[in-house]
Amino acid sequence: MTDEALMLEVKNGDLKKASILFDRYHKRLYNFFLKISFDKELGHDLTQNTFLRLIKYRKTYKEGSKFQSWVYQMARNIYADHYRKNKVLISDYDEVDEIKNKLELVDETIVQDEREKLLYISLFRLTPEQREVLILTRFQQMKYEEVAQVLETSVANVKVKVHRAIKALRDKYLELEKI
Repeated sequence: MTDEALMLEVKNGDLKKASILFDRYHKRLYNFFLKISFDKELGHDLTQNTFLRLIKYRKTYKEGSKFQSWVYQMARNIYADHYRKNKVLISDYDEVDEIKNKLELVDETIVQDEREKLLYISLFRLTPEQREVLILTRFQQMKYEEVAQVLETSVANVKVKVHRAIKALRDKYLELEKI
């Protein structure tokens, strides 16, 4: 059964089908939140909130819409709401040591070697918008069309954002490599 068919059943009141969607998406959403926030507990909380909101706002799902785009847009809004509510934003001037300490809190399974650690630190040092577009396109392997739906923008704009984010990531990585 497709995600879209399952979501239509959830929308029509069969809430047991939401558990299938949870099984299919909770790890991906957790990884999205983990990579964007570098906070395991927050990742778990926001993942749970996404599924609670999925059930609460199930009637807003439009038949014919791609479920993955819809749920990631919801996840993105939950992340934004969390930071707006708590007014906790990462400064561009965070010290590298602070970032390394935060990175050590992340599951060790995502960091295999020193180069990969530098990559994650570099990712963390990007702006939230740059980090988000790279996580969606590279880590979540979403197509540009889906990301455009999530970000409510054009595919061309997504391509430009990805290009700029990759350039910024490269620059930050090379900067850290020199340290």
